Amino acid sequence: MANGLSVEALREKLRRELEAEHVEVKDTSANHCATSFKVLVVSPRFEGKPLLQRHRLVNSCLAEELKEIHAFEQKTLTPEQWLKENQK
Repeated sequence: MANGLSVEALREKLRRELEAEHVEVKDTSANHCATSFKVLVVSPRFEGKPLLQRHRLVNSCLAEELKEIHAFEQKTLTPEQWLKENQK
């Protein structure tokens, strides 16, 4: 990976900086060249925050990495929301 981005590196950074309980990172670029990612972050730090604020937390956490990423899709949930979603 020329740009030094990896699924593992992004996952670890999100988990560490956002105190996330669960993080999923998927490289969605056509040939898995680490230019397009989809993430799911479950963190208690999202409690009481609107979607925009949650996304800003993720974006500021990955500010350096996002300079190299062309497409970035994120889903941010509180642990309670995550639990409810997984009971469906």
